[in-house]
Amino acid sequence: MGEIRDISLHNAGLKQITGAQRTPYTELPDVDTSTYFAFPVFISFTQHMKNKLLVGIPTLLILLIWLLTNSVAPSGEKISANNESGRRPHDTTVPHTPHKANFCGEELPLDRVDVYEQLDREIITNTFWHTNTLLVLKRSTRFFPIIEPILKEYGVPDDIKYLCVAESNLIPTAKSPAGAVGLWQFMEGTAKEYGLKVNAEVDERMDIEKSTRAACVMLKNDYGKLGSWALVAAAYNAGSGRVKKVQQAQLQNSYYDLLWGEETGRYVYRIVAMKQVLTSPRSYGFDIDDDEAYLPYETKTITIDTSIQDIAQWAIENGTNYRTIKLLNPWLTKNKLTINGSETYDIKLLAN
Repeated sequence: MGEIRDISLHNAGLKQITGAQRTPYTELPDVDTSTYFAFPVFISFTQHMKNKLLVGIPTLLILLIWLLTNSVAPSGEKISANNESGRRPHDTTVPHTPHKANFCGEELPLDRVDVYEQLDREIITNTFWHTNTLLVLKRSTRFFPIIEPILKEYGVPDDIKYLCVAESNLIPTAKSPAGAVGLWQFMEGTAKEYGLKVNAEVDERMDIEKSTRAACVMLKNDYGKLGSWALVAAAYNAGSGRVKKVQQAQLQNSYYDLLWGEETGRYVYRIVAMKQVLTSPRSYGFDIDDDEAYLPYETKTITIDTSIQDIAQWAIENGTNYRTIKLLNPWLTKNKLTINGSETYDIKLLAN
């Protein structure tokens, strides 16, 4: 109450001064005395903060400048505005596209801008398609050891295994919307033409060894007609008849001199890009330890020459289960296997 009384006296003094100056108003209007109590406090607080800011702002600026000039990248290299690369730690690194590359021993004409940029596109795409490329890298250590000896046996270049990657991402059960199936994506008619069985119970397009052998025969036949492995790859994608028609219409023979549709036009470059990434994965940011890669299954084989009415029961009788039988033998499409005449099938079981 004492503080309020003092402020009231102060108001009276203000009234006297105002009256003495003979302003148009003889006295100030009534005001809330709490305003005059809070105002000095506000002024004091404002002045205090102003002093703090005057000291704090320069300090913050000095700290910010120090951080910018002494930042260190994860590799230990200082980052500054005038460093050689000009990149910050969060910048995207452009993957390296080589100026020399070959497919099945045939050099790509990478001195041509259009050819170089096509390959560059596919390398960038597969480098940053992380999930897919990582899984292909992991699967390659399981399936390449099966595919490579067969390619060698048939005299087919080792690089053709990357065509298999482009076709199915090394998924033995892969199925396309068009009806192509397996690692090598055979259509049903083509599969039967090259000796693969496709019926209600069996689809050998998903048998890794048999489908690889069929692909080798087909690829060698096309090489005999076309004389270039790049054109053979194009034929695998579009058909050898289509390749011949494009050559005749455009009066050119080289894959790289012909105008293709989107899919076939990217196909060989995609294969070469996958070869580049899979042979030098660390150069493209993929670092997989040996114990993280998928290894081939250790299996034993049982030759079947009589029908199996219930594969699930047969699996139990042979110390395994239906799931494992399907994992190792995806070509079995039903829970039974009918044997006709003298035909036989080899079913794989885990060795241990």
